[in-house]
Amino acid sequence: MTNMNMGKITFYEERNFQGRSYDCNSDCSDMSSYLSKSQSCRVHSGCWMMYERNNYMGNQYFLKRGEYPDFMQHFGMSDSIRSCRMIPMHRGNYRMRIYERESFGGQMHEIMDDCDSVMDRYRMSSCMSCNVMEGHWLMYEQPHFRGRMMYMRPGEYRNFNMGGMSGMRFMSMRRIMDSWY
Repeated sequence: MTNMNMGKITFYEERNFQGRSYDCNSDCSDMSSYLSKSQSCRVHSGCWMMYERNNYMGNQYFLKRGEYPDFMQHFGMSDSIRSCRMIPMHRGNYRMRIYERESFGGQMHEIMDDCDSVMDRYRMSSCMSCNVMEGHWLMYEQPHFRGRMMYMRPGEYRNFNMGGMSGMRFMSMRRIMDSWY
């Protein structure tokens, strides 16, 4: 049996798993030392976040086990993957405090399950800061788990800065569950 905290992903320079490849089993902040670009991949195990820029910056994309022959078509990306982060499996409780404004201001609600709309559930216009106390989460820019996303691991997030785009607001959030692995 494989250790579920270990992941493996193979990146390819070209679409449809063509060109040079790079096998990765941990976080990689700069893939340019292995490949000039990455436009497709196979996720053999684990869950991963992909980033359009080095050092885990820019738009983020969540991948689980499967084949992704064309990032441009699948995600609507304008470029290629430049960095990646493996998401460790979490078994246990999920708990996060969400705040209506940056720096933990405005309304606060503690959530322990998925929320498809902060407006519908809490009458909050959006979530602009959070404190992830337990578990790993995906935050989405729009209700019903749509739009740009951001990976959140345990920690305090006074604001959401996504590769130079500050002031991000999130309208829905979902737990990254062990059944996804």
